[in-house]
Amino acid sequence: MTKILVTGGSGKLGRAVLRDLVEHGFDVLNLDQQALPESICPSVRVDLSNFGEVAAAILGGIDEKRGPFDAVVHLAAIPAPGLAANARTISNNVAASYNIFEACRLAGIKNVVFASSETVLGLPFDTPPPYVPVDEEYFPRPESAYSLGKLLDETMAAQFCRWDPDLRIVGLRFSNVMYPEDYATFPGFDSDPNKRKWNLWGYIDARDGAQAVRRAILADFKGFEAFIIANADTVMSRSNISLLAEVFPEVEQRGNIATNSTLLSIDKAKRMLGFSPQYSWRNAMA
Repeated sequence: MTKILVTGGSGKLGRAVLRDLVEHGFDVLNLDQQALPESICPSVRVDLSNFGEVAAAILGGIDEKRGPFDAVVHLAAIPAPGLAANARTISNNVAASYNIFEACRLAGIKNVVFASSETVLGLPFDTPPPYVPVDEEYFPRPESAYSLGKLLDETMAAQFCRWDPDLRIVGLRFSNVMYPEDYATFPGFDSDPNKRKWNLWGYIDARDGAQAVRRAILADFKGFEAFIIANADTVMSRSNISLLAEVFPEVEQRGNIATNSTLLSIDKAKRMLGFSPQYSWRNAMA
């Protein structure tokens, strides 16, 4: 496997994904409406809401940027709730995902990875989670149009895989993406745990998010699977016991919860993808 097509590589997580894939020897093409701010790999401007443009790109119809592609990584989307009107968020994000999945089906591509979201777990947890650490075992609880769109993406992916038992589609439920320069703000979170309760004080270093994408591309299973992708620790210096007692006192605590361990369980990603976070804001601030 050498040739990977990535959508949304010009975004915050996308740039880290492009760099990681290129550094690991992959031949990468980026599709995005925004130009890459740095020269990482070739990039083509494509409107992902236009099925003709998507199909042409994936089937190899772009001059000098032709396939065939071994895998497709779909990251492009309106990236969070509240950035656009709800209907626009749904129509943009879900249609783009459908176009990617369908074009891959037509092209015979059996390996697709896409960005789902931690929001399907029930963020911003104004209704407390059923238990902590949260995992992939309870049914998604979208609380926004953006999150609903991600659940629709996951549902579509599962049905595409039902149609084709040789297909693998991986949905990565990324936590809040951070770069090292973002870590300077982390010590200030301790003063008010409610500032970050909305995702159980989780985060994902962009470089570890990129690692998860690469491992998903190389995974060895068929069908659809969703994985929470977060770092191994929280954004807080305060202990989990203290945080949970103050903010979520009635929520069931399962297993052995360490002092600062993630409350967004990454056990499934570790087990099935070999995902192992390498970075922590604690080391960056040391």
